[in-house]
Amino acid sequence: MFNYFQVLSKLTTFFKSLGVKAVFDTSSSRDLTLIESCNEFITRYKQSNSTNDVKSKSAFPMISSACPGWICYAEKTLGSYILPYISPVKSPQQIIGAVIKNHICQKLCLRAEEIYHVTVMPCYDKKLEAVRDDFVFQVDSEGEKITEVDSVLTTGEVLDLIQSKSVDFTTLDESPVDKLLSNVDEEGRIYGVRGGSGGYADTVFRHAARMLFGKEFGGPLQFKTVRNSDFQEVTLEVEGKTVLKFAQCYGFRNLINIVTKIKTGKCNYHFLEIMACPSGCLNGGGQIKPKPGQSAKDLIQLLENTYSENVLVADPFENPLTKSLYNEWLEQPGSEKAKRHLHTEYHPVVKSISSQLQNW
Repeated sequence: MFNYFQVLSKLTTFFKSLGVKAVFDTSSSRDLTLIESCNEFITRYKQSNSTNDVKSKSAFPMISSACPGWICYAEKTLGSYILPYISPVKSPQQIIGAVIKNHICQKLCLRAEEIYHVTVMPCYDKKLEAVRDDFVFQVDSEGEKITEVDSVLTTGEVLDLIQSKSVDFTTLDESPVDKLLSNVDEEGRIYGVRGGSGGYADTVFRHAARMLFGKEFGGPLQFKTVRNSDFQEVTLEVEGKTVLKFAQCYGFRNLINIVTKIKTGKCNYHFLEIMACPSGCLNGGGQIKPKPGQSAKDLIQLLENTYSENVLVADPFENPLTKSLYNEWLEQPGSEKAKRHLHTEYHPVVKSISSQLQNW
């Protein structure tokens, strides 16, 4: 079995054989997403504890926004009551698009319309996310929209592409990884965060515990299973009082339960990492399917083990790449530039009169 870095190197060889100019690792943009999310959480927490304003007090739970399936459900079905809780920070897919079409193009003296940017994702809904009007950042001289991400391939579609080209992936040469936007150090190690769904709850919890209460966690956090393996929580107690309460909520069964609690004012979590798919992103609908005789559960566990064994866990705030992006371009987490390029808005979808009459 190949390790993470070898696979990325072979994929670089394959894609460049098709004419691709550069192949990046989206764990770099995930670090930007996590940094902005950490900053937003700290801001919400301080505001909620420094004022009696009802609006500030209702800032929690803060909900992650990287899952387009969850966002689609929230906008179309739940409406305005849930949207204020959802983080405005863009997903790693859209953030790397914003970085490429803005900062990298400027840095390399290229025009955004000269770049065709394709992402590889585990989820078909990422295709819908890429075409949101919110992620059109400019219109060219001919009136054509320029999007952050031009096209999305699922991991399953990449496998189909490799097979359609009759390529033996195992014998492909390993090309140098493009380090301009990749979490690769000088020794060729890939570094990232814990968790197969972006590590939101883990990373934000650690940062909040350190910045707000001076608490450090060296090893893995001890998440406690609440209802099932797809709903787990972790808490921090200080002087007998629970000061942080986070949860990972995967799958629509758990999702519906938690939004009902939010609507009725009975949700006592500070942060929710929500993913529409059971088991999270590793079980995304666009993923490569299990082999004959292999269960989906076994494949997910294999993927989780492979990721944890091959990734060097590192604090996103200490990533030299993200530091350089803030120094050269974004200034600091939560700045006006960061909000302009790395944040977005979500909107309740108003049903047309005809659809309302049909439902009636």
